[in-house]
Amino acid sequence: MECITREVNLKTVSELKVKIFADGADKAGMLEMYAKPFIQGFTTNPTLMRKAGISNYIEFARDILRAMPDRPISFEVFSDEFQEMEAQAKVIAGWGKNVYVKIPVTNTRGEVSYDLVERLSHSNVQVNVTAIMTLEQVREVSAALKGGAPSCVSVFAGRIADTGRDPVPVMVESLALMKASPKAELIWASPRELLNIFQADEIGCHIITVTNDILKKLDGTGKDLGQFSLETVKMFRNDALAAGYRIETRPHDG
Repeated sequence: MECITREVNLKTVSELKVKIFADGADKAGMLEMYAKPFIQGFTTNPTLMRKAGISNYIEFARDILRAMPDRPISFEVFSDEFQEMEAQAKVIAGWGKNVYVKIPVTNTRGEVSYDLVERLSHSNVQVNVTAIMTLEQVREVSAALKGGAPSCVSVFAGRIADTGRDPVPVMVESLALMKASPKAELIWASPRELLNIFQADEIGCHIITVTNDILKKLDGTGKDLGQFSLETVKMFRNDALAAGYRIETRPHDG
């Protein structure tokens, strides 16, 4: 059987049109990425903040905003009731002009947040609608955002891929659905590998959110695969020696 491969056009970071946002909640890591000019914004969420050991949500957010006042950054509401979500969103929006408020596309009961998104966006709150995975959700959210404030639509391409589905067609169709809302930008959320940055760029996605561990792989872009193969062989050999592994190969008597 013939194996068909398709290579994505690899660009340097400076050639990429997709905006790279760093995704995380570790202050040291966020400041490390803030020092890089190609990082154009930041996102975080309660799960990342909990993993980073953040205990005071507001204190953490205000501390980060003092350190990084000039690039977009998203903070998420965490109420499960839309009325309280709206109140939280307005408080968060007041933390700074560069703040986007993450609103989940549904609450935990599966009730859609489209009406809330529309109210907030048309009251000049910059929203980032998150946890989106279906085209129907993209369609409805885009309609809610039409004519509102600048906003983001976060489609979790990485989680779509985790189900065995190719996320690229979903992202391409999402861009088409969002054309009627020119102030809304599509985010390729939860990428799983460095390749996703170049895939997002190739299709014209506006933003991709990337964790620090993936961002650190950018130095390997375009690396010679033969050299990479050799380095991998050396790594396996060195780790085996460092661990003191032994296999007896001499024949035993008897």
